[in-house]
Amino acid sequence: MTSDSSRFVRQAELVPTKTLTAITVSVIGVGAIGRQVALQLAAIGVRNLQLIDFDNVDLTNTTTQGYAYREVGQPKVAASAEAVARIDPTIQVQAIADRFRPRLELGAAIFCCVDSIDTRATIWRAAQERCHFWADGRMLGELIRVLAAVDYVSRQYYSRSLFPGTEAQLGRCTAQSTIYAASIAAGLLVHQFTRWLRDLAISRDTTLNLLAGELTAE
Repeated sequence: MTSDSSRFVRQAELVPTKTLTAITVSVIGVGAIGRQVALQLAAIGVRNLQLIDFDNVDLTNTTTQGYAYREVGQPKVAASAEAVARIDPTIQVQAIADRFRPRLELGAAIFCCVDSIDTRATIWRAAQERCHFWADGRMLGELIRVLAAVDYVSRQYYSRSLFPGTEAQLGRCTAQSTIYAASIAAGLLVHQFTRWLRDLAISRDTTLNLLAGELTAE
């Protein structure tokens, strides 16, 4: 058997373990994208993880979000916390089965993985001054958009992306989705996070159209 310290040897130059273990990471919304983000964070070695979601697992979530059939009816945060524990039982997980509340204490890094623009805007207004890293994953079918904010310029850019919900593209991110698109979106989000951990420049706006095979980033 290999020692626990060797677990991260293959990612040592890509994910700074000491920096990662010093912060708490919040994932708001553990649906299609958020659940995959939580699992990837557990795999790369996050030590303190906060999961926030009011919803329960629906039968359709077993195909599009990666939940197990036996988890149908369970709170998504509880099912996701158990999945994280199967990866690493030593991770400290705070599972909050409730809607986001503005006074809730959050981590220094936040992944916003909710459905609507209006909800994103509400969370952003409450959390933007309290976090050092912010990432937002959006998905409609095979079209993925990832936004990240870590400084004044990227925060201003992100704020401009929060147009009124009535002007948003029709359809929620869960209206048309697949597990493979959600997994790719999560990977792009976690990639921006690891870049930030390494003090590398992040891409404030990345769009990937899987159907067209087009990727743009700035």
